[in-house]
Amino acid sequence: MSSPDPGEEVLHRIETGGVSWITLNRPAAMNALTRDNRERVIGLLDDASADPRIRAVVLTATGKGFCAGADLRGGPSGGPSGGPAAGPAAGPAGGPAAGPAAGDRVAGDVARMIRLGAQRLITAVLDCEKPVIAAVNGTAAGIGSHLALACDLVIAAEPARFIEVFVRRGLVPDGGGAYLLPRLLGPQKAKELMFFGDAVPAAEAERLGLVNTVVPADALEATARAWADRLAQGPTRALALTKQLVNASLDGDRAAALAAEATAQEINMTTADANEGVAGFLERRTPKYLGR
Repeated sequence: MSSPDPGEEVLHRIETGGVSWITLNRPAAMNALTRDNRERVIGLLDDASADPRIRAVVLTATGKGFCAGADLRGGPSGGPSGGPAAGPAAGPAGGPAAGPAAGDRVAGDVARMIRLGAQRLITAVLDCEKPVIAAVNGTAAGIGSHLALACDLVIAAEPARFIEVFVRRGLVPDGGGAYLLPRLLGPQKAKELMFFGDAVPAAEAERLGLVNTVVPADALEATARAWADRLAQGPTRALALTKQLVNASLDGDRAAALAAEATAQEINMTTADANEGVAGFLERRTPKYLGR
């Protein structure tokens, strides 16, 4: 991947063509997320939705790990989140919790931390109005795995692994894991991964349908860029509405899905890109989409 800037823990750039690159940059900590890192990523995803210059997002990381989970050593990060098995400051994933001391907690404290932390992060990916590609360079564990799997498309390098690490810490999966995995794998396979916590290598993840494709490590960035550039040249609003339809279809019945589809098409037909797409077809030329 690109050479990291040691002064920033979350790198960001917008490339020509409108691709926003968000790069976790704590390689010594396997890119475990602190509260500040998490809020930075959420903010950048929200910015991508609102910025018409941005037409696709790539989420990736430096070093050997994609994201090892939540690192509570940097302060409360929003709950257990299957964080790294670090020393006593690692929080519920590996030791005492950050935030209120265990003896000071009251009912609702942990649920609030998870709701305002890990769940907000995953929701920011799912609700981003631009397509989000995960370029998974290495181990994705706990909330790190869910961060990757919440993305619209997942490209994994051959060394990557996905680990539902929560059970190893005696924890319930959080950060949307019990929502995401059954939708990707079906309930029985999802339970197998969550009950045993075994590492799933990239090739197996592709076979199961957790990732779209696996590439050599040295081809990861180029592949992500090629996919993102294709998306950035597409009809951005139509892609946003398509993403919403697919995500919502998993939660509702057929009537609701068909009604949402008709409404989305109605909205989309007011966009310049829809008119350009139809005109290109009628005029037998390649349409040029502007993202509007």
